[in-house]
Amino acid sequence: MISIGTTLASDDVFSQAFVCDLSKCQGACCVAGDAGAPLRDDELAVLDRIGPAVAPYLRPEGLAALAEQGNYVRDTDGEWVTPLVGGKECAYVVFEGETAYCGIERAYRDGAVDWPKPLSCHLYPIRVTSYRAYDALNVDRWSVCEPACSLGQALKVPVFRFLKDPLIRAYGSAWYEEAELVHAALEQERGRA
Repeated sequence: MISIGTTLASDDVFSQAFVCDLSKCQGACCVAGDAGAPLRDDELAVLDRIGPAVAPYLRPEGLAALAEQGNYVRDTDGEWVTPLVGGKECAYVVFEGETAYCGIERAYRDGAVDWPKPLSCHLYPIRVTSYRAYDALNVDRWSVCEPACSLGQALKVPVFRFLKDPLIRAYGSAWYEEAELVHAALEQERGRA
């Protein structure tokens, strides 16, 4: 683990490659799984605030799930997550053909809301575990993301670079600048090995 600011990042954040390949995975991370996207406590009020502006971007099925369950629910572990439609895709998902996209992100890109999407989604494949003194950053390994790992390898893009914007959103530009220095030092070390 590598210490940067108030985080401990696994080596995989710097050594593993990743670039989303929606043409191959079709946004499976928003559809597969047994729970919605993890939410931080401070994101609940944001979802309540932006809900009316996001609603026009959502499918009738998603709107029905939100009307029935609310903008967020507790999962089996008692953690806040986004609701699901029929136990499947996230209620905030929209589809173009077979590919899933985030309705919140669409609203953000159009300027309808000032929040891009839940941080857990924005940071994926990094999963954050928060402790009292630091956040642990680990790369999640999931078979649906194998195309993203392959594309990242082909393009030589490490996870932290693919996630530059969300990492700056979460931890600030100074954190990211230090991450670049860490990566350079690790690459130099690997070159000597």
